[in-house]
Amino acid sequence: MRISQIAALILGLPLVAGLSMQAAAQSGATTEPNWTYLGKYGPANWGRIDPSYSACSKGHEQSPVDIRGARLDRALKTIEFHFIGAPVTLVNNGRAIVVKAYPGSYVVAGGVRYDLIDFTFHHPSEHAVNGDLSDMEVDFLTRSADGKTVMLAVLLSANSDFPNPTVAMLWQHLPTQPGTQQKDEEDMVNAGGLFPADRGYWTYPGSLPEPPCTEGVQWYVFETPVSISQMQLKAFTKIFKMNTRPLQELHGRRILANE
Repeated sequence: MRISQIAALILGLPLVAGLSMQAAAQSGATTEPNWTYLGKYGPANWGRIDPSYSACSKGHEQSPVDIRGARLDRALKTIEFHFIGAPVTLVNNGRAIVVKAYPGSYVVAGGVRYDLIDFTFHHPSEHAVNGDLSDMEVDFLTRSADGKTVMLAVLLSANSDFPNPTVAMLWQHLPTQPGTQQKDEEDMVNAGGLFPADRGYWTYPGSLPEPPCTEGVQWYVFETPVSISQMQLKAFTKIFKMNTRPLQELHGRRILANE
């Protein structure tokens, strides 16, 4: 999917001067302070909704970005995965499907342990590669003991007649209504099933891809997409037509590749 294909969906209308947070909260079913991916509370206006969101409009290391011109750095270490199969809770927060992870799964990046907190599905992908967006992306939020954040991103491509087994387990419990959740206590879901066998990645300094858009986040975007079926894609897009932030300027940041 080309970036221009979704441009019409992500245009935000200007906020009315003096808009109160009370009015924003009344406009939708999402959590306060209110923000969305579409319309006047969308990405173009996130930085004006609440003072704590100022980085969304004023930051210079924002995510997501278009991955291009990456420089090979053989000194980069392979990411270690230590994921366990465990029950999960799927939450529809009105903006995305967020899967709350059971404690115990973690990765080691740059010699530091980062515990898996949750992972979120987006359509289309948040990150582009040479200007092209994938069908979906799943972003893994991890955090170290001292509070540092690392985000891992896997691109999903609907190019298979066969469903992805891990997505299939999750989609059995897909909450379709905003503000609802489903707990999967039957399946031992291992998030490792959402990662490609080839662990080559691109990495760059960025931010949380949604308000408050906090910077100081290191991103690892895996180079090889993971296949899902068209039916799995359609099941998601019936709930969310588009839940992606527009691409952000690099502002001189370098993108590195480990292979």
